[in-house]
Amino acid sequence: MEMRSAIVVGGTGLVGSNLVKLLCESEEYVSVTVIARREIAFEHPKLTVKIRSFNQLEEKDIGFAHEVFCCLGTTIKKAGSRANFEKVDVEYPLQIASLAKKCGIMHFIIISAMGANEKSRIYYNRVKGKLEKELIALELPQFSIVRPSLLVGERSEFRFGEKAGEWVLKVINPLLIGPMKKYRSIEAVQLALAMKIIALSAKKSPVTIYNSAELSSMKMPELQEDELVSRDALFNWDKFKDEELVPIDEEVVFNREKLQELQVKNQAKQ
Repeated sequence: MEMRSAIVVGGTGLVGSNLVKLLCESEEYVSVTVIARREIAFEHPKLTVKIRSFNQLEEKDIGFAHEVFCCLGTTIKKAGSRANFEKVDVEYPLQIASLAKKCGIMHFIIISAMGANEKSRIYYNRVKGKLEKELIALELPQFSIVRPSLLVGERSEFRFGEKAGEWVLKVINPLLIGPMKKYRSIEAVQLALAMKIIALSAKKSPVTIYNSAELSSMKMPELQEDELVSRDALFNWDKFKDEELVPIDEEVVFNREKLQELQVKNQAKQ
């Protein structure tokens, strides 16, 4: 098994915090670095936290990793203006992706939005569409875009609009089937798991987009029965059953003089 290292940018949010915990507790990862604007509450021996201003990030702040997970995102209300919103949701991810490419990081994975489209009438979706287009133009070695529906989970802050949507979708989720299944809400912990699975097993395609239905159904692959090693096969007890075991001469084992006598006889034979 290849031991991996990862960088998570935006490890303090709903998905990022779940992803950091998941990666740190995974056998596949030996090192997880979080680049954030503030300290995070979670601690782990594998975890390194770099407190940085995203306006001043440099190549040395990124370093080496197998993949970068970009979980940055905010709201216009929290950002205070459209300009600040686009700085967090567009400028910072583009800057980080560019630095990752310069550092030789082979896979960049980002959270976008289900309706991302640069021509959308909805401002939020239009911004996400613009981001995706500009990231694709960077020609990253491998670029994965995850487009979740409404995210649900325990947030550190209360967002009334999202909470209301969560309550509504909790009722209608079972009714969303077939083509409508992609509109079901998705748990943040499931999205984090899906991103890990994409990092470990996705086909090496220049650009891949994952919709919410795909993300919701992703599970870690289980070992097949023929891949499991039984205890008997591992220790091969039959080998010892078939072999004739040499009886122990207690006089030799527990009597030093007898042992010396035996050693002298062996030397004489040689």
